[in-house]
Amino acid sequence: KLIADMLSAAGINRLITMDLHADQIQGFFNVPVDHLYASGVFVEYVKQLDLANMVIATPDVGGTKRASAYSKFLGCPMVICYKLRKKANEISDMQIIGEVKGMDILLIDDIVDTAGTITKAADLIIENGANSVRAIASHAVMSDPASTRIDNSRLKEIIFTDSIPYSKKSEKVKILSVADMFADSIIRVCNNESISSLYVV
Repeated sequence: KLIADMLSAAGINRLITMDLHADQIQGFFNVPVDHLYASGVFVEYVKQLDLANMVIATPDVGGTKRASAYSKFLGCPMVICYKLRKKANEISDMQIIGEVKGMDILLIDDIVDTAGTITKAADLIIENGANSVRAIASHAVMSDPASTRIDNSRLKEIIFTDSIPYSKKSEKVKILSVADMFADSIIRVCNNESISSLYVV
């Protein structure tokens, strides 16, 4: 709320953002907010993978709504990874709700910070018989030791947008640009046109 008030005080009259961690954040602003989703960029990439036995997964219960939207749009099943935490960024236990054996799993998340949850989920999914596991996440916060955890995990790849610059090198990390989506949104807003067609999932 403080950041929202500071931006308003600085004189902004509209905000375009993407994949907020909580939808309620939109209500913090006293100006119109256009909330974009990276799903349009991700879905095109996922379709190119052409995974015959794809299953959508969420690495925690909090991401169920997001994963369910992908599951319905792509027409594939969904599983949930249920985690128990000892403390922040430290997981004590994790279980899978649903069937992953013989499947190609796509983990859906919005933010990857230390990568503890996403890599633990990936390793557990493979241990339960999945063919492969990939992950997509909108924002690559990637605090240490995230890169090391991803490199050492059973993830085949993890796909981020370029909403946050990621400069480290990793064969498992792929970056997709959302620049065109934002440019299109800005043009539409300036021309008083609807941006609803940009919402894919």
